[in-house]
Amino acid sequence: MNKKQRTMLVRIIIAAVLLIALNFIPVTGWIRFLLYLVPYLVIGYDILLKAGKGIRNRQVFDENFLMAVATVGAIALALLERSGDYTEAIAVMLFYQVGEWFQSYAVGKSRRNISELMDIRPDYANVERDGKLEKVDPDEVEIGTVIVVQPGEKVPIDGTVIQGSSSLNTSALTGESLPRDAKEGDEVISGCINMTGVLKIQTTKEFGESTVSKILDLVENASSRKSRSEDFISKFARIYTPAVCYAALALAILPPLVRMAALGLPADWGTWIYRALTFLVISCPCALVISIPLSFFAGIGGASNAGVLVKGSNYLETLSQTKIVVFDKTGTLTQGVFEVNGIHHNELEDAKLVEYAALAESASSHPISKSLQKAYGKEIDRSRVEDIREISGNGVIARVDGVEVAAGNDKLMDSLGVPYKNCHSVGTIIHMALDGKYAGHIVISDVVKPHSREAVQALKASGVRRTVMLTGDARKVAEQVAGELGIDKVYSELLPADKVEKVEELLKNRSEKEKLAFVGDGINDAPVLGRADIGIAMGAMGSDAAIEAADVVLMDDDPMKIAKAIRISRKCLRIVYQNIVFAIGIKLICLALGAVGIANMWLAIFADVGVMILAVLNAIRALFVK
Repeated sequence: MNKKQRTMLVRIIIAAVLLIALNFIPVTGWIRFLLYLVPYLVIGYDILLKAGKGIRNRQVFDENFLMAVATVGAIALALLERSGDYTEAIAVMLFYQVGEWFQSYAVGKSRRNISELMDIRPDYANVERDGKLEKVDPDEVEIGTVIVVQPGEKVPIDGTVIQGSSSLNTSALTGESLPRDAKEGDEVISGCINMTGVLKIQTTKEFGESTVSKILDLVENASSRKSRSEDFISKFARIYTPAVCYAALALAILPPLVRMAALGLPADWGTWIYRALTFLVISCPCALVISIPLSFFAGIGGASNAGVLVKGSNYLETLSQTKIVVFDKTGTLTQGVFEVNGIHHNELEDAKLVEYAALAESASSHPISKSLQKAYGKEIDRSRVEDIREISGNGVIARVDGVEVAAGNDKLMDSLGVPYKNCHSVGTIIHMALDGKYAGHIVISDVVKPHSREAVQALKASGVRRTVMLTGDARKVAEQVAGELGIDKVYSELLPADKVEKVEELLKNRSEKEKLAFVGDGINDAPVLGRADIGIAMGAMGSDAAIEAADVVLMDDDPMKIAKAIRISRKCLRIVYQNIVFAIGIKLICLALGAVGIANMWLAIFADVGVMILAVLNAIRALFVK
């Protein structure tokens, strides 16, 4: 609870105690009025000041004006009728302030929850100077600086581990409770908490461009992008508030005039003015104005907790309407990491053939060469390799332990006149020849992410009508992956511009209410992410360009989070619509009852404060994600 909330709570308690005490003091006339004025001013002076400021700035019609007019009017009515009943006016102001305090506390709590979830802003970075660690501002650390992260500290800036190994707690970034291991050569992102060993990290970005800064910026600026529901409520309040003020004025004046002129009855001004004042209290649109933005804010916070960053409430609303999901393949549904997953027609032991291939390819930095070296699993002894010749587009020929090793595609085998055996497996095929004789082939392929199939099934279960995959890979590879994952349609051998064309085509062939989401990770996906109704980027290993262009960022690259993001957005929108229907419905019923004299000030208090509290409690549900 902050200072402002504590002060308001003290004012509420003092006003309530005074109001109760005055009911036991038998005084009348002006002394009674002055005594009751004390709790009224204690609880309502700020509302009166805000109403006066609004009138002075010609921004009259707001909830402060409604409360001021209703309560001052009720006190004036009690004075004119000499009833001495000031309790209702003070109670209306008191309960209104209770509602405002509750709303302030609820919003503050949801903001604190989000701050705790996103408590990833590092306070300092450790830089080693003259054998000692110095704490410096992360903003001052340049690219290429070596920083030291000790157990229990946050990784302040993105970089590469150059010394040490440790486990990292990434829950604030990804929502995942399992720690991730980091060792020499691994890339680490800022915002993680180092749990075990000391890490020396060479920074690859400035603090302002690091993951932690971008996440905080996304969350802090999310509220600036308003949804259509929020725009509707803002416009509704601008029209609704003056309308009810004029309606209340008409209710106070027209019925008494009709009674006198047409019916010849007493005007009964007091009754109709009281009804008009009750009408004003009931009409206050606090529940809508407060709960709708709070629902979206809580929804964005709940998504952040689950490792899904949504850049604005407008994107949350669009995400809830997603019916078509288009995927990039490499790095999105697959790991983008090539692995040896088959050795066929081998004339030697499998390990020996891989050893020859890894040594022959040892001079290359190509991903396929790296996958062979990884499969070999031992340190490469370059002294065993000589005479390396790389044949562009075909493969490599080298002498390993005195044996001539040829490793490459079928074109290389043809050029050497070595008969080879075709492979029916999908992937990159490395044919091997030793001293001019065929020795078998190695199958290398991209690895499908563990949850990709489940992710596609979860999307279909959540109401997504169609799934599509776009890739630059060969048709055979693309179709095998799509079949394995249960993707409805696949387009292969596409250039980046072709992907945009395909998305344009899909956008034309869908209904207006159906939204299309594109999920990608690479720099070449940025144009497509921008063109789709909603762009979803893989944030952990995705390129900066993709993350900038996207509307939603998945912090741990898990495709299962796509269905979770859609579910979160739909829950949030359900809460928004519940609050709109509930608040407007109750208001209209109570306004009708107030106009005909059935509702009194106490029902008016429920219609205003009670509805606001219930709507705010409902809105906070969006913060919690199962």
